[in-house]
Amino acid sequence: MAPARRDCSGWEMFLPTGCLLLSVLLFHPGLAKVCNDRTKHGQDNSWFTRDGENLPIMVLMPMNESALMSSISQGIEPAVQLAIQHIRESRKYSFSLITKIYDTECDNAKGLRAFFDAICYGPKHLMIFGGVCPSVTSIIAESLEGWNLVQLSFAATTPVLADKKKYPNFFRTVPSDNAVNPAVVKFLNYYNWSRVGTLTQDVQRFSEVRNDLTNELEKADIQIADTESFSNDPCVNVKKLKDNDVRIIIGQFDENLASKVFCCAYNLNMFGSKYQWIIPGWYQGNWWEQANTTNCTTKKLLTAMEGYISVDFEPLSARQIKGISGRTPKEYEREYSRELQQKGVEASKFHGFAYDGIWVIAKTLTRVMELLRVKQRQNTYHNFTVDDREVGKMVLDVMNETNFYGVTGQVMFRNGERMGTIKFNQFQEGQEVKVGEYNAIADVLDLINNSIRFQGVEPPKDRTFVRLQRRHINVPLYSILSTITILGMLMAGAFLFFNIKNRNHRLIKMSSPYMNNLIILGGMLSYASIFLFGLDGGFVSDKEFETLCTVRTWILIVGYTTAFGAMFAKTWRVHAIFKNVKMKKKIIKDQKLLIIVGGMLLIDLCILICWQIVDPLKRTVEEYSLEADPQGRDIAIRPFLEHCENTHMTIWLGIVYAYKGLLMLFGCFLAWETRNVSIPALNDSKYIGMSVYNVGIMCIIGAAVSFLTRDQPNVQFCIVALVIIFCSTITLCLVFVPKLITMRTNPDAATQNRRLKFTQNQKKEDSKTSTSVTSVNQANTSRLDGLQTDNHRLRMRITELDKELEEVTMQLQDTPEKTPYIKQNHYPDANNILSIRNFTDGKDGEKSILKNHLEQKSQAQWGSMDPSRINRGPLEDINSPEHIQRRLSLQLPILHHAYLPSIGGVDASCTSPSGSPGSSPRHRHMPPSYRVMVSGL
Repeated sequence: MAPARRDCSGWEMFLPTGCLLLSVLLFHPGLAKVCNDRTKHGQDNSWFTRDGENLPIMVLMPMNESALMSSISQGIEPAVQLAIQHIRESRKYSFSLITKIYDTECDNAKGLRAFFDAICYGPKHLMIFGGVCPSVTSIIAESLEGWNLVQLSFAATTPVLADKKKYPNFFRTVPSDNAVNPAVVKFLNYYNWSRVGTLTQDVQRFSEVRNDLTNELEKADIQIADTESFSNDPCVNVKKLKDNDVRIIIGQFDENLASKVFCCAYNLNMFGSKYQWIIPGWYQGNWWEQANTTNCTTKKLLTAMEGYISVDFEPLSARQIKGISGRTPKEYEREYSRELQQKGVEASKFHGFAYDGIWVIAKTLTRVMELLRVKQRQNTYHNFTVDDREVGKMVLDVMNETNFYGVTGQVMFRNGERMGTIKFNQFQEGQEVKVGEYNAIADVLDLINNSIRFQGVEPPKDRTFVRLQRRHINVPLYSILSTITILGMLMAGAFLFFNIKNRNHRLIKMSSPYMNNLIILGGMLSYASIFLFGLDGGFVSDKEFETLCTVRTWILIVGYTTAFGAMFAKTWRVHAIFKNVKMKKKIIKDQKLLIIVGGMLLIDLCILICWQIVDPLKRTVEEYSLEADPQGRDIAIRPFLEHCENTHMTIWLGIVYAYKGLLMLFGCFLAWETRNVSIPALNDSKYIGMSVYNVGIMCIIGAAVSFLTRDQPNVQFCIVALVIIFCSTITLCLVFVPKLITMRTNPDAATQNRRLKFTQNQKKEDSKTSTSVTSVNQANTSRLDGLQTDNHRLRMRITELDKELEEVTMQLQDTPEKTPYIKQNHYPDANNILSIRNFTDGKDGEKSILKNHLEQKSQAQWGSMDPSRINRGPLEDINSPEHIQRRLSLQLPILHHAYLPSIGGVDASCTSPSGSPGSSPRHRHMPPSYRVMVSGL
């Protein structure tokens, strides 16, 4: 015989000498044979050949009323006797089963002693029937292989006995506690519950069930949200289940702690339509009244318990089918009830399994006897003998082939485990009502129609269903801001049309129309970015949203640089011209300004390309805390918001802001430096300063508010859009509205206001000069000494007139014509013009002297030097013919080809400035004021 386990772990505390005794029995089978020899039993193996033989069956049960679980055994004996009677009455079996009950008293030591007495002093038992207490049953079942005996239990449900490596000769007609786990999984799948939590009493029996359930749930792909174990006070663990949002709770605890669990559930409001409790179904009736040791009243417990589902094996089949005994489950139950009344004992929930167990033994022994007889006939010519080992193996094989319909349903074993029927009960209005059953053999869950009552309109959810809700921009808000943006773009388009149409007008031409076009283009790009800022995942896909993140950033940055870069480039040209103190004049064409703007854009592109390559913008999702459903449904709303971000967002934004800030500071500097330039068509410094001020303030406010309203996309989009609209609109209006007003009211005022003022003064001075020329000869010669001071003042006037020449130079920026040099014989006339211009603002007496001087000079050639001029100082010599010729060589060609045509004077095509005025049509139609100015020049 194979040796059994040598250790006695788990029961030596109950029986100090038990381990030694069991070792003697298991590892010295000869001693057991001696016992049987002394009692004259076990020598004859021909029991299978004799009909009508009484076959002894060892029954191990706690029969002592003081023993634990003895109430189960007292209700079992009537079922066993009833089964033996029915077997005898069926006349299908050639033997009679004799049961001899050995009282284990549910004690390890006494149970082991009873088993030893049965082996040593009793008859030769073919099988062992019984085993109620888990500890006693496990000790005996572990040693069965050494004795070649097979045990069939009807009440041992502990999952430990399912280990076939440790208990290979153990069978049971009652499903184990683990048998409910596949049924629970099936029930969960029926209601699509894929997230559960477990609450387990810290006892081995329940822990083993929980471990097996975990495996079953993992196989079924059901999430275990939380696993809690407790010893005495479950409230802390119940609270954790609630905190983890566990809605479907599978409990494993006895009825004594069940009342505490439901009391905690009541206090934590974990009952009702949102929760579903699943607990064991083997509690005694009205257990909540007997086991209530909590502060909760019975009413509170019943309120928390309402609707729980209990799961347990079915004691009797609900199908009224006549089984192996020829009786339906109800017919058997009536006979069993009569036996109980006669004996005056209470019923046991295991009586059906005990009844079917006797039939299993009868069928197994019958089949074994048939096999042995066949073997005996095959060995007629030899002495046929069979030992206990061979008989034990045959019993094992036949037991595994058992399949019949009994009062508990179809009786069938799989690895020694009963494939039975699991029932589902629901606690409804103070009592348990059967709502369905699970057939383990067919793996079918059958729920009774409309029997399950959920406290809500539908089954509870297995979790607080979180519905992701995108915080998106409202369509009406997007539509309104888009409409305003379109109006802004139409305004920019109107400015562009105005600028192109009037590009050859003096007012527009002097303000650099190409730069104006770039300002408009930058504004339109800024406007276009608003449409992209309003698009989110509700309109585009995730991949397209990432593309939008990059595109809108590029458009806004490039638009800003284009608009303000062009504006600052214009201001820089004005600054370069009018802040040049040298006589050498600069000619700065628009091509150079375009290069400057292109350089600014190149810096932007370098920053953006590096940004895109090193750390591109990506779509990130920011989730916020759960919110209750506004419609009151059992769901939670989790808002989320999409952002365009990257790893080093702060660094890249700092680079962009620094560059744009420097650009704005440079623009402010240029605007301040050119603030005194008095030609409005050239000087936009005031408007540039206003634009920079508005843009700076709005950007600072907009950035701060946008950051603070990060989680409010509507407010953020509204702020960003309004800032862009305001800045772009104000900038465009400040640049173009003054030009529109000037074009409609006084188109020449912007370019000639200072010049007109000068010509009008010239008229007054001419009239004064005519009255004072007659008295020049009579003036005292001593007044000539004051001419030096007057000449100094008049030289300042020349500087003013030089600035006017710069204005004309601006008009010639894009003119490719080359100015021919003035012929040498034209100098006398030019000298006369400049002489008159230089001295027309003097006093009356002075003008008389100057006129007399001119008359004298008209009679002589410039080649002869006046002796009086030799003694003049350097200030007087500035108007000498040599200086005049030098200035005319630079200025008169410009005056001839630019100044006179622009004011309606001599045509630029004229080859001779001394031609008759009447020969030129333009001269004939020249306004009087301009004619005076020409004469002054």
